[in-house]
Amino acid sequence: MSVGALADLIRLRQPCVVLTGAGVSTESGIPDFRSPTGLWAKFDPLEYGSIEAFRRDPLKVWSFYKPRVAMLTDAEPNPAHAALAELEQLGFVEAVVTQNIDLLHERAGSRDVVEVHGSIRTSSCSGCGNRYELARVLELLAAAEAPACPACGGILKPDVVFFGELLPPEAIDRAYELARRARLLLVVGSALEVYPVARLPLETIGTGGELAIVNRGRTAFDSEASLRIDSSAGEFLPQVVALLRPRRA
Repeated sequence: MSVGALADLIRLRQPCVVLTGAGVSTESGIPDFRSPTGLWAKFDPLEYGSIEAFRRDPLKVWSFYKPRVAMLTDAEPNPAHAALAELEQLGFVEAVVTQNIDLLHERAGSRDVVEVHGSIRTSSCSGCGNRYELARVLELLAAAEAPACPACGGILKPDVVFFGELLPPEAIDRAYELARRARLLLVVGSALEVYPVARLPLETIGTGGELAIVNRGRTAFDSEASLRIDSSAGEFLPQVVALLRPRRA
């Protein structure tokens, strides 16, 4: 019944915008950050994930990021990514706003992806400002523990949002605009605990839209949701897509 209920909501409440968090990518083998077994249970975020830590000791921060970049590069999109991409192709999803940095939505085929926490797509030199694509960064990492800028020798920083940094203004502004216009905000794989992104449901609800949540475990907005599904996104969303595909004559 819940599969049909979400399919009906997506069909009737247009435009639909999707907000995704780490729970989408855990099914691709990528650990989350905040669960009891997440990355921050093993690494102090202020020591390995803050801009102050990077400025103080970029080599130490890269000791955390180097294996993580390799893991993210090797990961493959899972059925949840594929389902969301197909919903966009079918015209049921306007855009995907994601807190993830792993590029898996794009690789699965989603075309309109708003990366509010940045991504591993590029890394930049704080010294000279040069920016390098992921393929070049991986080449530099293959020869060193941290990628040095070929132009000036400065250590590159991944273009992801560290603690202590502001979110990309263009991305977060568009995310809020999409949420205000959405008649349905579909949250997938996020506990809605990290602000300012966690305020997006309030933007949708405040303009008369509805909220649907597909997530393992409780979220901060369960009581506000029209539909709340405690399930694996990779198992649940493909069933929803199957109901929304055009029927062949």
